[in-house]
Amino acid sequence: MYLITGLGNPGKQYERTRHNMGFDTIDELVDRHRIPGSGIQHKAMYGKGMIAGEKVILAKPLTYMNLSGDSVREFINYYKMDPETELIVIYDDIDLEPGQIRIRKKGSAGGHNGMKSIISQIGTQNFYRVKVGVGAKPAGWDLADYVLGRFSTKEREEVDKAIEEAADAVEVILGEGIDAAMNKYNAKKKQ
Repeated sequence: MYLITGLGNPGKQYERTRHNMGFDTIDELVDRHRIPGSGIQHKAMYGKGMIAGEKVILAKPLTYMNLSGDSVREFINYYKMDPETELIVIYDDIDLEPGQIRIRKKGSAGGHNGMKSIISQIGTQNFYRVKVGVGAKPAGWDLADYVLGRFSTKEREEVDKAIEEAADAVEVILGEGIDAAMNKYNAKKKQ
């Protein structure tokens, strides 16, 4: 069984912000695969189902971004999962342009507080991740204000495509493996 966690912040005021790419991708997977909601457990809204022949738990932590690791750790402990092979985290990345995605097998938090929390709580940085680009913050902007802000209409079109592509990438990871997904999605060049 896989735990697929999308990072974001709960509440109407955070919907469709740059920091909620993980939540938006989980919503896309829920819709595509008709994953029924199972309520709230382990500090997250979650649902269980099947994707690409694999049992999955789709989770949106309700802890707010900076404490995402609390929820992830509780799921991993409860279901006795190996985070290095059964965890996929989807989140926003300011180092990628809006519309780009990147898949990694492991890595540092890269300054992302949600990822810092997860790495700290589960004790490893060796887990799969799908990053959805939101673009670099403009000079002079506060990072928190930027990631909690919304996209322009044109950027939103790009990001909506990237959310669909991130969901596609999760399906490839589950069906064909992480290497196949990296080969397929990381090779795309900027247009």
